[in-house]
Amino acid sequence: MSDAPRPIHLRLRKKSRVLELEYADERYSLSWEYLRVYSPSAEVRGHHPSQAVLQTGKRDVAINNLKPVGHYALQLLFDDGHDSGLYTWDYLYRLCTQESALWQAYLDDLAEAGASRDPDTQVLHFEP
Repeated sequence: MSDAPRPIHLRLRKKSRVLELEYADERYSLSWEYLRVYSPSAEVRGHHPSQAVLQTGKRDVAINNLKPVGHYALQLLFDDGHDSGLYTWDYLYRLCTQESALWQAYLDDLAEAGASRDPDTQVLHFEP
């Protein structure tokens, strides 16, 4: 059993494109894009860190629905067809509390790969 708290309220905010998680003494808003690029699925994370697949072009991704999975997780159904990640309460709390560092790591990985958050953009870098 984990020490991570379980949210007492979840709100899927379509206009602001965030998932709000309210805990007993804190509230977080996670963007849909952030949740998609940090999906816990094997398709995204692989079965080993070396197999992780950088998610690109997800700026406009939407969450169509969310479903509880037992008493331990949420399944997020994205409009790009991705639905295989189970977001445990532990994992969601980690995404909440480490959002700034994780988001910056993602942006750094995109820059290093010459990739973009935009779905129809390819980035090329030329040496001077």
